[in-house]
Amino acid sequence: MSNFNGLQEVKLPEVKFNKNGYEIRTEILEMAKDLVQSEYQVKFQGWEMSAKRDEKTGQIVNTVTMPEFPGLDKILETAEKMYGFVNQASKK
Repeated sequence: MSNFNGLQEVKLPEVKFNKNGYEIRTEILEMAKDLVQSEYQVKFQGWEMSAKRDEKTGQIVNTVTMPEFPGLDKILETAEKMYGFVNQASKK
C-alpha cells in the first residue's frame, strides 16, 4: 500500500495491556454474581414446579421450602473462593 506521497504505509502492532488487580477482581465479582444468580434461578424454578396449591384457597401447600435469595454475603463468599482459585493457580 502506498499513500499519496509514494511512501508505504506502516501498520503498527496491536498493543494489549495486562489487566490490573482491580480489573481482575471486578471481573471475578461479576462472574460470582452471575453464578449465584443463575443458581438461585434454577432452584427457584424447581421450587415453583414442585409447589402444590390448595384447590379451595389457592395458597401454596408445600413441604419444600423456597430457596433463600442470595445476598451480598453469598456473592462475596463465592467471589473469594474464585479469587482464591485464581491465586492458587498462578503460584504453581
